[in-house]
This record gives sequence, C-alpha cells and structure tokens, in this order.
Amino acid sequence: MNKVLDPQLMAERIESLKAGFLGCLCLAIAFFITALVNSSLAKYFNILSTFSLNTVDLRWFISAGIAAFCGLLFGVTYRYIIRSDKNFQLKSGGVLAFGLVRGLTQLDIGLSCGSSVLPLIIMGIESILWFGLAAFAIDTAFRFGWIQTFQSNNLFYDN
Repeated sequence: MNKVLDPQLMAERIESLKAGFLGCLCLAIAFFITALVNSSLAKYFNILSTFSLNTVDLRWFISAGIAAFCGLLFGVTYRYIIRSDKNFQLKSGGVLAFGLVRGLTQLDIGLSCGSSVLPLIIMGIESILWFGLAAFAIDTAFRFGWIQTFQSNNLFYDN
C-alpha cells in the first residue's frame, strides 16, 4: 500500500497542520503584543530601546514572520512530543526547549554585537512565555476536540 496516500496518515498530517497553524497564530499575536509593550516601555526605559521595533518596516515584518514560523514549527512538534500523555514534564520540556533555543540564540547574537544583557534576558523570557501561550492554546484545542492528539500506533513503520 502507498503510505503517502494512506487516509489515516493524511488525517494525522492534517491534525499536525492544524496544531501548527494554531501555534503560528499564537506566536504572531504574542509578537504583536510584546512589540507594542516593548515600544511603549522603551519610551521610559532607555536600555530597552535597543531592541524595540518602533516602526512597521521590513525588519518588523521579518521579525513577525520568524516568530510566526517558529510557532508553526512548535505547534507541529508539540503535538508529536506530548502525544496523548498527561506528563507535565514532557509538556514543559517542549516549551522550554523551543523557548530557550530562541532566547539563547537572541542572547548569543546580542552579546556578539556588544549589546546590553538586560534587554536580551527580557527577550529570552518573552520567548519562553510565547511558547507557553502556544502550548496552552494547543492543549485547550486538544481538550475541546478541535485538534486530535497524536496516537502512536506505528503509522510510520512497516510491520
């Protein structure tokens, strides 16, 4: 049988795509909110002005696109990470893995450019919170049945 066109496998892909789009939407919304808050706070705290996106320009759209794409990848991966488990450590581990990778990358690039550490730490914390928000939304979608959890039943392996 052709595994590519298998209806059960296609259904799993659609559910993963739904989780990805939800993660994408959550991180895009979180990006817009934090960009607005950061721009507002940068007026009062000069140290935060280094990374504020004051105008909607190409850099802003690229940052928003990267955040949304990270959310898409997170949503798809999160669905496979937690499957139908109720393990809190597994769920929080997925959130921390994505949040820390994004946050530590920002820290590394910022430090190599000679930036102050405080805004970089704030951006790292924001990243973890973004993925936490996406995980909460995806878990809520699982509970309401809008997205089905991944059932490990050897879909990808021949017997």
